[in-house]
Amino acid sequence: MRVKVAKSKNTENYYVIKSVRQGEKTTSKVVARLGNREEIREKIGKDADVMEWAKEQAARLTRQEKERTRKVARSYDPTKLVSDKRREFLGGNVFIERIMRELGVPKLCRSIASKTKITYDLWPIVSALAAARVLEPGSKASACELAGALVEQPAIERHHVYRALDVLSGSCDLILSELYKASEKLTRRKKKVLYFDCTNFFFEIEKEDDFRKYGPSKERRPNPIVEMGMFMDADGVPLTFCMAPGNESEQLLMTPLEQKIIDDFGIDKLCVCTDAGLSSMANRRFNSQGGRHFVTATSIKKMKQDLKGWALDRAGWSVAGSKKTFRIDDVEEKVEAGSLDGKIKDMTFYKVKPVREKDKDTGEWFDQTVVVTFSFKHRDYQKSIRDAQIERARRAIAKDASRMERKGANDFRRLVKRTAVTAEGEVAKTQVYAIDEDAIAEEERYDGFYALATSFEDLDVSDLLRVNAQRWQIEECFRIMKTEFAARPVYLSREERIRAHFLTCFIALLVYRIIEKKLGDRYTCCEIIDTLRSMRFEKIEGEGWAPLYARTEITDALHAAFGFRTDYEIVPNADMRRIYRHGKNR
Repeated sequence: MRVKVAKSKNTENYYVIKSVRQGEKTTSKVVARLGNREEIREKIGKDADVMEWAKEQAARLTRQEKERTRKVARSYDPTKLVSDKRREFLGGNVFIERIMRELGVPKLCRSIASKTKITYDLWPIVSALAAARVLEPGSKASACELAGALVEQPAIERHHVYRALDVLSGSCDLILSELYKASEKLTRRKKKVLYFDCTNFFFEIEKEDDFRKYGPSKERRPNPIVEMGMFMDADGVPLTFCMAPGNESEQLLMTPLEQKIIDDFGIDKLCVCTDAGLSSMANRRFNSQGGRHFVTATSIKKMKQDLKGWALDRAGWSVAGSKKTFRIDDVEEKVEAGSLDGKIKDMTFYKVKPVREKDKDTGEWFDQTVVVTFSFKHRDYQKSIRDAQIERARRAIAKDASRMERKGANDFRRLVKRTAVTAEGEVAKTQVYAIDEDAIAEEERYDGFYALATSFEDLDVSDLLRVNAQRWQIEECFRIMKTEFAARPVYLSREERIRAHFLTCFIALLVYRIIEKKLGDRYTCCEIIDTLRSMRFEKIEGEGWAPLYARTEITDALHAAFGFRTDYEIVPNADMRRIYRHGKNR
């Protein structure tokens, strides 16, 4: 490497350059800009020789490059026992930590700590808890142990971790608000449509307390639970969440959390999409005001008789791009007869009706639009599921009729009827179980039908269905949190610490989603998580870090997205420090 001086009218600019070969030609590449003459003299003094200093810098960079490119040879002694020191470390946290730094989490932690009396550093604890949730989920104690297995080991102590949970819980709203603002700079936030859903987490305890209460568990477990409500944007990136005791109705969680989004995030013109279980009249009424809208699934079975009759009427159906109306029974017959294009059978039929409904709580009239769709594919799918359940019911009846008590709305036992009296009306000595043909016929009436309610009056039906179709992503958020991140079991009992635990789970989910977006949504959750967990390194004392993972398409995509590489045969200590230091500088 050598020094190049570029002279201008008023000063001289100093660069370190080196020669590189491009094909058959040789050209020069700028390695570092040292600054102009005045800038350099401010650093080294007015009387110092600028050129001599510049040559020293060129020599230093040359030595560093030789050190980085120096080949490392290792020798092994078959008579010497291995050291008792750890040699294998996790390196996937470098990507997690880079995102957290870009979200401004270290600065946010310093701001929170400045308002409290804590004497420990909050940032390493938050970083370790989020990394542990992705790389090796477990208890807070195990997260402290995992911190010692990271390439860059944060200095944390176990008692500080538990105390930090109390601090994080008290600053939860601030953290969520700041994370949202920072995330807008890292990824596109489609905030015109928001998705809301709820889930719950059970605890292996026998006695409820003020926060962990008995309630309807999603997993049908007889344990105390806590509720979680979450908002997600239209791109699958989580927005915010809230926690509540397990005995509270999940329908009551949406409006207060949405009000926080309006107040803290500054999002007021939005459309909220939910499932049928969260579409209470109060929630619909709230999202029909102030420029807000709602799109929600609704149950045809629970509709009033006149509206249900209209929804299930086989005539009067439309399809996108056609002005004709169809009778769905005729469509199938005409397609089979060849008098109608077979492609139309693969389309979604719909009908739309404005509905005025009286609110039982307020007595006020409420306007909404009901959209009912019908799909032959959906009909056949529902029929295939029920046929399999009928077969299970037949086998169960033949095997052990005493276990035919119904367990749930979707259990195959709902298709079994019990006869407890004889034909003469007397009490039977033994109960008789058989397939309930009437229940099957009633269910068949609804095959293929699906209903939505919305406050939009002129929204295109195709757009409405597209909005509702993305609701699966919030279900995936909960699945990732429960499975890949193992948010449960929760090894905590105090309410504040339980809330802080789920805050760290939420931060890990947000970081994962941003990584997913950086990779262009090309890989599945399992592929990304497994890749991050597999990125392990062997520490070569005095030399650097040797990757123990296989280079794959995903590792290449990660390195390309983040602008650095850790998949050389050995990563010198200086380069690994530079990778982490680069994240700090950003």
